Amino acid sequence: MPIEFVSPMQDHDCSDSVGEQVLGTQPNAIFRDEAASKINNLRTQILLGKSDLIIALFGENKYRQWNTAMDANTAIALNKPLIIIPPEALHHPLKELSPKANVTVETIDQAIKVLSYIFDTNA
Repeated sequence: MPIEFVSPMQDHDCSDSVGEQVLGTQPNAIFRDEAASKINNLRTQILLGKSDLIIALFGENKYRQWNTAMDANTAIALNKPLIIIPPEALHHPLKELSPKANVTVETIDQAIKVLSYIFDTNA
């Protein structure tokens, strides 16, 4: 399938330090986090805006779950098609988000089958 995937910044240290890399040393951890979050939010907004479809994969790391929920909500706000893959343990916390997604699946394999159905024009 002719699909190109992009994702959030996977290098956590890079993500946390990008604000100081651009703006210089910040006076405390709060300002450091805010400077980084503005740049990370801009990156996310641009990448989501360019995307034809968003897949939100919820993992076990609670901080990444929060980020994934934020990204999924941004996708919804941008009216982007959304597939979410939540673990069973997050069914209740995501009960408001799941109905807003176009498709909710249980596994990555199921998401790939959805993508195949959508993008495999030879089927």
